[in-house]
Amino acid sequence: MDYEVVIGLEVHSELKTNTKIFCGCSTKFGADQNTHVCPVCLGLPGVLPVINEKVLEYAIRAGVALNCEILQFSKFDRKNYYYPDLPKNFQTSQYDLPIAVNGHLDIEVNGETKRIGITRIHMEEDAGKLVHAGTIVNSDYTLVDYNRTGVPLIEIVSEPDLRSAEEARIYMEKLKAILEYIDVSNCKMEEGNLRCDANISLRPRGTEKLGTKAEMKNLNSFRALEGSLAYETAREEEILSEGGRVIQETRSWDDAKGITASLRNKEQAEDYRYLPEPDLVPIVVDSARIEEIRKSLPELPDARRQRLMNDYGLSEYDVTIIIATKAMADYFDEVVSHKVDAKAAANWLMGDVAKHLNNEGLGIEASPVSADKLAGMLILIDKGTISGKMAKTVFEEMWTSGKDAETIVKEKGMVQISDEGAIIAIVDGVLAANPQSVADFKAGKEKAIGFLVGQTMKQTKGRANPEMVNKLLRERISQ
Repeated sequence: MDYEVVIGLEVHSELKTNTKIFCGCSTKFGADQNTHVCPVCLGLPGVLPVINEKVLEYAIRAGVALNCEILQFSKFDRKNYYYPDLPKNFQTSQYDLPIAVNGHLDIEVNGETKRIGITRIHMEEDAGKLVHAGTIVNSDYTLVDYNRTGVPLIEIVSEPDLRSAEEARIYMEKLKAILEYIDVSNCKMEEGNLRCDANISLRPRGTEKLGTKAEMKNLNSFRALEGSLAYETAREEEILSEGGRVIQETRSWDDAKGITASLRNKEQAEDYRYLPEPDLVPIVVDSARIEEIRKSLPELPDARRQRLMNDYGLSEYDVTIIIATKAMADYFDEVVSHKVDAKAAANWLMGDVAKHLNNEGLGIEASPVSADKLAGMLILIDKGTISGKMAKTVFEEMWTSGKDAETIVKEKGMVQISDEGAIIAIVDGVLAANPQSVADFKAGKEKAIGFLVGQTMKQTKGRANPEMVNKLLRERISQ
């Protein structure tokens, strides 16, 4: 390609406070429309906002976790624009003095570490939600729900350091993980807890001047983020290659059609007529409070990755999947705390557990097989009580019944046969009944032993120790 892609993201994350940023209304998702509202969040005349202290704490936590400088003096501003979901006709946000600046986030791209700069993190209130009768660009009518108005947000603005749709997705995935780890946001993208605006432009390779950018608004899934940027890259490249000019504008993503569509001209900062919020005093945070929040942070994804690789010898691939969410990583840590083999735990977590969760659309926190129950099953495998194959059956029963592995094994009489004398008698019978397979094995056909193992396991209804069966078959044939 003759052009270099330049991408920057503005990620909006709703904070998991119980009440809104400037009033006492509930932030609970899913209530009847326009029931979590009051004169303050509706901007009625004569009301005064009061900052929710928890919002400030969470914003500082996010800033520290993202390697930002926390400003000890910051303030709120009014961002003026008219839109039906904004009842005050301005949004209370932060402009020239945000809570955090000059941070960074390291991502892994094709096996290499790349640092993405973070320009700023600022606090602001969310707008309401428009419900369109159709698509955003083609609706018969639109309804508005103000429940979300005033829900606290942080906006995390990156530098234009991303160079592909894939890098943008990786960056946002890691950002989501960090916000979950530090417990400031639920990050449920399907509920709008985490969404982003993406700015993209193209420039001739080898040049420094940025091209004209287009903005993709309100992308609320990784698929939408990557898909819209991939499409927009191709669209802008085609325009430039044909000698055309990209227009600075805001565009929407049509997930069903897989295309972006023009919404409106892109606003500049001066269009918003920012002015200091006169009803809120400036925010002053002392260094001791910042340090206290820094020390309270949990183990973050990069540190956890290193620990799991160092302590358990897991591969980078395994660890990347395990630490993708805090809930998954916590589940794994609880399993291995029972002194089971870490690699076996990882394999089950990424295999059968993940498969069942995906099939039922569940998160690991909703798994009917708890971490201690999975550990109990792995202990039975280690003891030789059940085989790995038998464990598959046990796990299925655990998933549907909620019972622990030991109870299931006792109820179904599934204890593995590891008595050598009992197995020898069965092995001898199998060898006598299958002389051709014995001859084939002696002739060097290794696959024949697999058939004989299968016949032995069939005779024992899968209860014989397969390693012992394999060993005894080879010994008896050689004799």
